[in-house]
Amino acid sequence: MSANTKIEWADHTFNPWIGCTKISPGCDNCYAKADFDDRRHRVVWGAGQPRSRTKTWGGPVTWNKNHAVFFAEHGRRQRVFCASLADVFDNEVDPAWRSDLFTLISSTPNLDWLLLTKRIGNVKHMLGLNSKHYRHEWGSGWPNVWLGISVVNQEEADRDIPKLLTTHAAKRFLSIEPMLGPISLTSKGNIPADDEGPHRIGYMVGPDDGKSGLSVTRAGALKDSGIDWVICGGESGPNARPMHPDWVRGLRDQCEAAGVPFLFKQWGEFLPVETDSADYEGQRVYALEGCGELPERRHQVMWAHGREFAPLGKKAAGRMFDDRTWDGFPA
Repeated sequence: MSANTKIEWADHTFNPWIGCTKISPGCDNCYAKADFDDRRHRVVWGAGQPRSRTKTWGGPVTWNKNHAVFFAEHGRRQRVFCASLADVFDNEVDPAWRSDLFTLISSTPNLDWLLLTKRIGNVKHMLGLNSKHYRHEWGSGWPNVWLGISVVNQEEADRDIPKLLTTHAAKRFLSIEPMLGPISLTSKGNIPADDEGPHRIGYMVGPDDGKSGLSVTRAGALKDSGIDWVICGGESGPNARPMHPDWVRGLRDQCEAAGVPFLFKQWGEFLPVETDSADYEGQRVYALEGCGELPERRHQVMWAHGREFAPLGKKAAGRMFDDRTWDGFPA
């Protein structure tokens, strides 16, 4: 059984609906809006605009049914990235649609559903966690749901990681794409103490092994593992912003120190390079070292974040970092 997505960290994508509203610096060059709004004119992006429900809801049922074939070949369950063209926890989505989605997720227990949101503050309310019935049902998180947040800079990390850590989930992950600046996964802030979720001062990634200082403790001595996975990637497409390798290295090193799987998804549009000239006057044309044969139009190097970048495009820039690929996944 082959995957139906080119996204490196998922086997399938499933979009219950399409459409969203930009709410983050990471949304500035949204690929979904550019494709389905600007080009296909299928939906209109933005607040107050109707979302478009899809007709592809049978896909996950089929994948779930064929799980034994996939497991025999790959030795693991299939990962489904839900809502790559929307946000499950968008407050402008019909609540009945979200209820239908949760019913589908609960009826496909052989799939690992990856719910990635920019609206972590909506999650508890939309999961019905203020209801005794739903709290019992959700518990410490459905075993086939991984809950993730999109983080692009330190401001979003400081604001949203504590919210993620106070939300019950089988696995929690960060998607730091596009990475727009250096990010420290340690904070001096306090996780709110008026919540029944995990509490501690500060946050970071890592297992609760008693060694890394990353434990999250709840009442009754129950422990959570904090952040279970970190994905990192640069921006691609028109108007993409370069990502400095030191930002990636700092993130990777934090994950390695904490024993957290790290996946480097892509450089995006721009690859950090070294040229044979140090004379910069705006953007000039240079011969690139180590990049092989390139079309003439791609010989132009730009200067950003104190170094050189070549606009090679996503495919040519690739996903090698420090001479290897990084494909960490949670167990």
